[in-house]
Order: sequence, then C-alpha cells, then structure tokens
Amino acid sequence: MLLSLKSRFVGNVYVIECVGRVVLGEEVKALEAALVVAEREFTEIVLNLSEVNRLDSIAMGLLVRYAERLGKRGGGLRLAGPPAFVTNLLNMTKLSNMLPSYPTEEEAIVSFLQQASAEQAQERRGPRVLVFDESADLCVFVRTVLMGQGYDVRSTCSFRDAKILLRVDGVDYIVVGPSTPRLSAETVVHSLTALSPKANVLQLAADFKIVDAQQATDALLQMFGGSTAS
Repeated sequence: MLLSLKSRFVGNVYVIECVGRVVLGEEVKALEAALVVAEREFTEIVLNLSEVNRLDSIAMGLLVRYAERLGKRGGGLRLAGPPAFVTNLLNMTKLSNMLPSYPTEEEAIVSFLQQASAEQAQERRGPRVLVFDESADLCVFVRTVLMGQGYDVRSTCSFRDAKILLRVDGVDYIVVGPSTPRLSAETVVHSLTALSPKANVLQLAADFKIVDAQQATDALLQMFGGSTAS
C-alpha cells in the first residue's frame, strides 16, 4: 500500500499520521516533505505509525536525522503506536531513547504538552489562551496576533485535541471560531468550559474570516479589552 499522510497541530505539537509503507522512493520523499513543512514552525513532532506496514532502512535513517535536528532546537520526534517490527528495530538498534514511542497518539501528544507545561510553569508568561476553529489559517492568524500582544496561545482545528489541551493545562481564555464542523457553538462552549470552568469564553463573529485583516485584528483585540497581556 502506498503511503498516505495526514497532518494537524495540537497546540505546539505537530502530528503526522502515516498509513501504508515508508520505503525508499516516493514514500520517503513524501514523508520528508511533510517533515520539512512541520519543522518550519514546530520543534515537537509526533509521527503516528500505527497503520504502517513496512519501514526500510532509508526511512529509519530519515527519522533519526530529523530527531537529531529537532533535538538541537530543543524539541524532538516521538512515535505513536509503532507496530511490533518497528519497536523491535528500535530496541535492537538502541534508538528507543532518540525516538521514544508511545502506545497511542494521544499519549505521545500529551507527553510533549506536559513537558512544556512543566517548563513554562517556572517562567513568567502572559494569560493562557486556547483557540479552536476548523480553519488552520484562522487559528494561525489569531494565534499570531495574540502572541504579538504577549498572550500564551495554543490552537487546534480538532475538538478532540482541544479537550486534550485543556486536560493538560487550564487556560484563561477560550476563543471559539465561527467554523465548528458537526457541532453547534453551544456544544463546543459547554464541553470546553466544563474542562476549564474559570476561562473567559470569546466567540468570533460569523464573518470574522472574510473581513479585512486589519478589521479582524482590531475586532480581536477589542474582545480582549484592546490592551496587551502585560
């Protein structure tokens, strides 16, 4: 089976789901292209291998190379649900420390989130914000604007991942975008506030993603009182 890839981000963690084989040729090239995209903004990457049926030496070399690159930047590459043949290979080659693996994708994601939460707890940081919307571009826009004002922002396009983020670390604000597929805004707000009851919930207007960028920026900052986090 040829390689199929899906990617998303959960806060500061980038997740790549692999289905099929990862071998020399187009498959390895496709995975490397996905890793190139991921490392442009992220240093913590989870690779879900639970549906991988073959992985050759070139593919393993690629994973080691990126684990080293990300490690030098203070991040890392972690594997989720590796099949038995991958686990055996990691143990035999003594690469399990460089490429730590977890039984499930959620556990691998949470391992990064908990580590970041513990490190950040020792530092002074601005109010924490969770941004949730199905549009990755809208999440990036909101995150960039708020981080520029001193807020500590996490964002995700997945409702399930939003709940994971809140279980690991509470927030001061929850920003809900206009696009929440298959769920009503009321359901989203109720579920997320149940996990972080003290958070202020802010809902973006239905036309937020189509207005001029400057107008959107002004509207967003106005929702936060028009001031910086400091």
